[in-house]
Amino acid sequence: MINTNYRLLVISTSTIYGSGYLEYIREEILDFLQADELLFVPFARPSGISHDDYTNNVMNALHPFGINVTGLHSYENPKEAIKNAKAIFIGGGNTFLLLKTLYELDLVQSIKDVVANGIPYMGSSAGSNMTGLTIGTTNDMPIVYPPSFDALQFLPFNINPHYLDPDPNSKHKGETRETRINEFHQFNKQTVVGLREGSWLRVENGKIELKGELTARIFNQDKEPIEIESGILSQDLIAK
Repeated sequence: MINTNYRLLVISTSTIYGSGYLEYIREEILDFLQADELLFVPFARPSGISHDDYTNNVMNALHPFGINVTGLHSYENPKEAIKNAKAIFIGGGNTFLLLKTLYELDLVQSIKDVVANGIPYMGSSAGSNMTGLTIGTTNDMPIVYPPSFDALQFLPFNINPHYLDPDPNSKHKGETRETRINEFHQFNKQTVVGLREGSWLRVENGKIELKGELTARIFNQDKEPIEIESGILSQDLIAK
């Protein structure tokens, strides 16, 4: 069901409270990448940050640990850069903008091809949304309109990063995250994995492992949500 060549690190968020950018998950990243070069895709542009500044953030976080980071936007031939990448990281920001840019540059299939051949792929937030079937469970506003909601489809389900539980003490009466996922399931049947901040999925050898100290919440159409502990995910829970 999962391509055994896939090596994925699907991170809910790049930064948790009280920690610097990628700091809390740095050891996992270094162990996962096993590479001294990283091609960064800055197209999601959180808060409208420039491609250069966003890439510099990743450089500053990983260069001290022997990883040379370059931004995909800096290459005249981005397809060739992807083809020659030792590892790829797609950062967070706006998922609609990210996917629209990848389609406009005709890079979706290029990324699929290299990851299918074993190149490590790391995503955070919007970059994690990209690993699922569609971007239909992103938390972002549709500030632009991609030609399709189809994502990279490495995983047989959708991701909802930054998953938030309802706060029983809150006076806010708007939709909870669970409500929005239930609305999604009125029209879509794929499983949705709610990843809380500080959690991530590591995919290798055809297996998906939930890591971090928190549980994840699994949503299947017409069924009650399920909480799962860290460990290997059962295919029965996520292959709907």
